Amino acid sequence: MIGLPHKKYDTDPEILKKQVTVETYRSGGPGGQRKNKVETAVRLKHLPSGLTVIATEHRFQAENRKLALERLRARLIKLNQPRRRRIPTSVSMKDIEKRIEEKKIRSKKKRLRQKSKKALEEWN
Repeated sequence: MIGLPHKKYDTDPEILKKQVTVETYRSGGPGGQRKNKVETAVRLKHLPSGLTVIATEHRFQAENRKLALERLRARLIKLNQPRRRRIPTSVSMKDIEKRIEEKKIRSKKKRLRQKSKKALEEWN
């Protein structure tokens, strides 16, 4: 992501309200008749970024809408922050020594697999 331009999204609540589609539905879970017969859950879809946020905690649609808008705003703020570049770490001496030791063991196994010259002479 080094050469790509970073897209910024508006986080102003008034602008956000114009950029989202609001969908209401009945929230599931415990809560009885009040929760089951009224569409209190809110799903907001931010069209420019494609983010979807839901809120089903409260019994009132207005509170859930406010909560969903806050969540969307927080996620957009997080998206707007530039990503930090990863700085590779150097290989430690212990890792280098371990790799050399494994290489020695592997080469020893390979040498043992080869037929010795004496065994070859006996066959001839």
